Amino acid sequence: MEVIPENNAKRINDQHDDIKNAFSDNDSARMSHLSKMTAVDIEFNDLMYSPGSRKGSNLILKGISGQFKSGELTAILGPSGAGKSTLLNILAGYKCTEINGTVNINGQPRDINEFKKMSCYIMQQDLVQPKLTILEAMTFAADLKLGKRKSQFEKSTAINEILNILRLWKSRNTFTENLSGGERKRLMIALELVNNPPVIFLDEPTTGVDELSSLQCIELLRTLAHFGRTIICSIHTPSARTFKKFDNIYVITNGQCIYRGTASGLVPYMQSIDIECPKHYNPADFVVEISSGEYGSDLIERMITCVETKLPILPIDRSRQMFELEKKNPNIFWFDQFNVLIKRMMTQLFRDTYNMHLKIVLHVFLGLVIGGLFFNMGNDGSKALFNFGFCFACIIVFLYIPMLPVLLTYPGQILLMKREHFNRWYNISAYYWALTVVNIPQQILLAVIYLTMVYLITGQPLEWQRCSMFFSTCFLCTFISESIAHSIASTLNVVNSIFFGPVITCPLILIAMQNFGDPTPLPIYRTLLMYMSYIRYGLEALIAAIYGDRKKLPCPLEEIYCHFSSPVEIFRIIGKDF
Repeated sequence: MEVIPENNAKRINDQHDDIKNAFSDNDSARMSHLSKMTAVDIEFNDLMYSPGSRKGSNLILKGISGQFKSGELTAILGPSGAGKSTLLNILAGYKCTEINGTVNINGQPRDINEFKKMSCYIMQQDLVQPKLTILEAMTFAADLKLGKRKSQFEKSTAINEILNILRLWKSRNTFTENLSGGERKRLMIALELVNNPPVIFLDEPTTGVDELSSLQCIELLRTLAHFGRTIICSIHTPSARTFKKFDNIYVITNGQCIYRGTASGLVPYMQSIDIECPKHYNPADFVVEISSGEYGSDLIERMITCVETKLPILPIDRSRQMFELEKKNPNIFWFDQFNVLIKRMMTQLFRDTYNMHLKIVLHVFLGLVIGGLFFNMGNDGSKALFNFGFCFACIIVFLYIPMLPVLLTYPGQILLMKREHFNRWYNISAYYWALTVVNIPQQILLAVIYLTMVYLITGQPLEWQRCSMFFSTCFLCTFISESIAHSIASTLNVVNSIFFGPVITCPLILIAMQNFGDPTPLPIYRTLLMYMSYIRYGLEALIAAIYGDRKKLPCPLEEIYCHFSSPVEIFRIIGKDF
């Protein structure tokens, strides 16, 4: 039951008037970019969905049907677990398998690839690219979605128009991580409006924001829908004021539809089947309570039975329109996507100064510690075996140091990438290559800082060929470690990545260290395992860089016998003949 204190009623009404004023005739006149819209009507019949692991035992959607029209703001209501997000995912094309039933667009069977070109899906998690202002995020989105088919002036005009309509213009220079919850929701909508999609799906856009922000968000969506869009959103329990803003309501419970129609028609429909909504009670709360079973299962069965007879699906009286969006909006060239992504990633990298400074300090610290532990051992024949430990320490540094930051941060980036890729911002390959190109200079810089320190402090041979081989081997180990981290972090969440990453590297280290100090040949299966680890190759390369084709090393005068002063002995103990 929704109760509004009297002393707050006037404040809410005044704020509601401000929302209406935001969409005055002057603002509507400025919506030139957003008002050009082709009608897209969605109709689905007998949709059934069951996850593969529970197929046939537990249907999430049980043969539901409905119709969402262009120019209307539609809300999918229902209790938790009713199937709201599942229905939204299927209609948006986010789930395409294990589905029975039909989905028609403008009276024609849906071509999922064509449909994705004209729709966008704004998911519940309000994730936005960090270290960018609102205006920069919009500019990058315009460059990725519109490419070169629009001039910079046209893109700027469209961006300014969208920011004004969504009331983000005053915050255009605010960094995304400093935005309020309502502003982040509106920014996510603004980013998808750049290419003016005719169909917009939103998964619970009011979750996590206060009532006023929720009302503002729905008012914005309603205005955009009335310019010709088909906007569909799932919503949990809207307030009475928010509920009235929806043009169309679709209520489901346990995978079945119990109402479809206008918001104003919900109460009369329930009255027609002898269900009386209490006076001064929010109809949205009441119907959700019914669908959750608080008033018994009889009312649910009554509404399910009557929805087909009292609320039939009528044909849409509108001429069928063939999809021509692909001709009007061709795909952006891969190289253009690659360039824009590099610019965006470089901007974020240079602004994340705290993270970069922390990495530099860490590499300097490790350089001092490891350099001090193996101080001046590079040219000492009596300590050649300890110098082998220095090479192994470098391999371990370039195993874990590049890996751990990726395991911590990349799972969050993957969620952003999935959303942007699904909404056709760019190809995955363009994102991957841009990420690789941006990360390589960063990793080389950090590795050079560490290696320069330890190479000089430990007194390794200052020969160009040996230095270049030592450094390049460490660079390759860094890239391999980072690649392993990306593979893990793109599959698992942060917690599991942090656990799985270090655990999987332990066998790599153990099998790489086989046969050191023991000249006895290994069985073939152990040899194969040993050379499945890149650490073995890296360690042998570092030893070869320092001791390959090298004369006998000098020993201190107090040492009576220096067994490992000859590089041949060093190679013999690691089982190699260089």
